[in-house]
Amino acid sequence: MEYISTAMDSLVWMTARELLLFAAIGILLIGLDDLLFDLMWLGTRRKRRAMAVHVGTDDLPGGLLSGRGVPDGALAIFLPAWDEHEILADTLARMLAAWDGEDFCIYLGCYPNDERTILSVSHLVSADSRLRLVVADRDGPTTKGHNLNQMWTALGVDERTTGQRYAGVILHDAEDIVHPLELAVYRRMLAAHSMVQIPVQAIIPDGGLWVSGHYADEFAEAHRKELPLRSALGLPIPSAGVGCALSRDAVTLLAMERDGLPFRPDSLTEDYEIGILIGTYGLSAAFVDARGPDGSPIVSRGEFPNQLKASVRQKARWVTGIALAGWGHLGWPPLPAVTARSGKLATLLGHWMLWRDRRGPLAAVVILAGYVALALLLLHLAGREFLAWNDAGWGSAMTALLTVNAVLLVWRLAWRMIFTAQVHGWRQGLCALPRALVANMVAISASWQAVRNYIRMIRSGQVVWAKTHHGKKSGLAPMGEHI
Repeated sequence: MEYISTAMDSLVWMTARELLLFAAIGILLIGLDDLLFDLMWLGTRRKRRAMAVHVGTDDLPGGLLSGRGVPDGALAIFLPAWDEHEILADTLARMLAAWDGEDFCIYLGCYPNDERTILSVSHLVSADSRLRLVVADRDGPTTKGHNLNQMWTALGVDERTTGQRYAGVILHDAEDIVHPLELAVYRRMLAAHSMVQIPVQAIIPDGGLWVSGHYADEFAEAHRKELPLRSALGLPIPSAGVGCALSRDAVTLLAMERDGLPFRPDSLTEDYEIGILIGTYGLSAAFVDARGPDGSPIVSRGEFPNQLKASVRQKARWVTGIALAGWGHLGWPPLPAVTARSGKLATLLGHWMLWRDRRGPLAAVVILAGYVALALLLLHLAGREFLAWNDAGWGSAMTALLTVNAVLLVWRLAWRMIFTAQVHGWRQGLCALPRALVANMVAISASWQAVRNYIRMIRSGQVVWAKTHHGKKSGLAPMGEHI
């Protein structure tokens, strides 16, 4: 019995030590990566403040800016929909009311075998010329890229029929709550940029403090730090797929490069890839922190999954599309627009951003190793207390490494809490601390599922739109709420 206990002691301690060393080195490298990014963000504060946009009455329809460098023509809003019969009519009603007075047309991408969604909006489509129903050429669900391409084809038919050319294409989802001044921002910024992305703000619904709440933390940090820094440095900006505007010329260029279809139909994250390609083609993109006349932020709001299983499924789709399949689709593309201004350093920065986008599965492995090591260390402590296991130590080097990691962890969590508090208030900022554990659990599970999904995709050659289900409560915040 004593021999078994000694063997268990050695096995537990050796495994814990090796996993802890692996996790500690991985966390250190990721932590230093984040620290360097944070320092660059702090160093560009003046430039980012100078890039802030304030929308006034001159930007509104009929204002002084109308016709002065602002792209002429209506804006086309692409809204793909599969099994959205519970919320789509409400979303359209809010959009039509919010953008009353603007020149736009909403293209609804539906499927012939999704009769409930089509019927839910048919009364609106028949009564309002600003709505255009586009029924796909095959049963759904296909992919979001295929759905968007169907709307692009319909847009081309409409342009040839009417002789009028759209000024830009706006991407939104069926659950989005739009801002009344959103289109005014796009018109103003598309005069100088091929892509414009406004912040996306996750709604924290009742009962969604933990799972939905961790999206709020991640989007607050990403859209107040990650994307603003990329924009300030002139680097490619990933499209969020919502709250994103593309100039008509940019979409045309993408279509020319892809046999007439701008959105990749075999991608799970066609929106992300569009943003990166815009930069690789040498076109300008901007992340816009815009404020209305009253100082309120102009953002796109939407709900995210509140159930752990649904969250893992959605995150797995993102990881598969960006870190795995997206890597295969994009590789490490050259950045001609950036390189022409600042040479090899800027290209290196652009590839560094791609690495940050793709490091998710590796980070999940490191985090998992850390949690397993922690569990084994607790088991070892229990063995010391109750089974007289040896009191083994890990030396001064490991202590120093863990101390540095602890400092980096405090730094990382402090920033996340600050960004969440700035967007959602100090109470949610405090909740961001325990929600980091939820985010880690979702990331680990999603990365594992993403690997399996990617292997399945390679074997079958099929990519299916694994969309998130939106119930009746999705997006039903008051129309006047945008903060």
